[in-house]
Amino acid sequence: MQKFFLNTVPKKKTSSNNLVLYDRQLVWLSILLMAVGLIIVSSASEPVSMKLFDEPFYFTIHQGSFALLALLLSFFILNIPMYWWHQISGIVLLVALFLLLVVIFVGSTVNGASRWIPLGVFNFQPAEFAKLSLFLFLSGYLVRRHEQVQESFYGFLKPLIVLGVMGILLLAQPDFGSFVVMMVTTIGMLFIAGAKLWQFLALICVAVLSVISLVLLEPYRMERVTAFMDPWADPFGSGYQLTQSLMAFGRGGWFGQGLGNSVIKLQYLPEAHTDFIMSILGEEMGFVGVLIVLILLLTLVMKAIYIGKKSLDKNMLFNGYLSFGIGFWFAFQTLVNIGAAAGMIPPKGLTLPLISYGGSSLIIMSVAIAMLIRIDHERRVNFKVHG
Repeated sequence: MQKFFLNTVPKKKTSSNNLVLYDRQLVWLSILLMAVGLIIVSSASEPVSMKLFDEPFYFTIHQGSFALLALLLSFFILNIPMYWWHQISGIVLLVALFLLLVVIFVGSTVNGASRWIPLGVFNFQPAEFAKLSLFLFLSGYLVRRHEQVQESFYGFLKPLIVLGVMGILLLAQPDFGSFVVMMVTTIGMLFIAGAKLWQFLALICVAVLSVISLVLLEPYRMERVTAFMDPWADPFGSGYQLTQSLMAFGRGGWFGQGLGNSVIKLQYLPEAHTDFIMSILGEEMGFVGVLIVLILLLTLVMKAIYIGKKSLDKNMLFNGYLSFGIGFWFAFQTLVNIGAAAGMIPPKGLTLPLISYGGSSLIIMSVAIAMLIRIDHERRVNFKVHG
């Protein structure tokens, strides 16, 4: 992999004469999480795969293909300088908005939601691409309008207008979970950019009121909230999915039932290989297995934040803001996924980064990590050149 990186840049060497042009730990951490995801998807999806396709490894083969495609695309992304992404961030955002509009009219509908564009080989979910495109655009905006964001309410408001447009398109699908992830990450990036405290307080109040209104306006969202508050009140109705998830965690105990020995995955728990994959992991690998995966994901998030801080210290603002955005994105989406599976928050239909089944999520998140590696690479080269 070292030889794949640009060989035209200055090479920084350690005392052992080994090239240190990128964060090796970040690379292996990402690959390890993808491998864990492939193993758990293989176990969790076997019953539903047999039922739908009479093939126990249908979803495993597809997830493996997605992982291979994600790695190949990541190698390509690694060779693209970040200034190029800075220059085309507006174009990427427009493409994302167009895809969000297209999916409303031609998207395939699953469980009442039109979130996927059929591409033959697999279904593409524009919301995943929209997340990355928004954070790319916002990073560029914060570089161009840094003083406006800090000094005027208008500069603070403009990126929120873009977020609002995306939110309308996402809610039309509907995809409430992705909108919440984008909103929280946007707030975090604006905070890092130095927006004033009163602006955040006002934004948080508006966000909370908006979320409450959206929940009250849609009966199915209200049903999810009431089921989350007391799933055992209707364990075979609105609370069925959550009660099954909780029973899976309960059966897992400290060390689990063993890989492949889940009972809840035997068509008791819907979406066992996607939204609720952590429940199956908890049942088969126990508290220890869940803790290990959480530590791996936390380490990945901390790596992103560390890279962001170091980039900002070197005045590489676009790189720094994007790194923080990716870190906030991964952290909050992990929190929502695991919180929903554990009954701490209402279900939102979000994947667990790099682990849940899904080509769009796996590929886009792998691209985001490739950008992180590239950002760290450019920081190290910058340090070597300028000392």
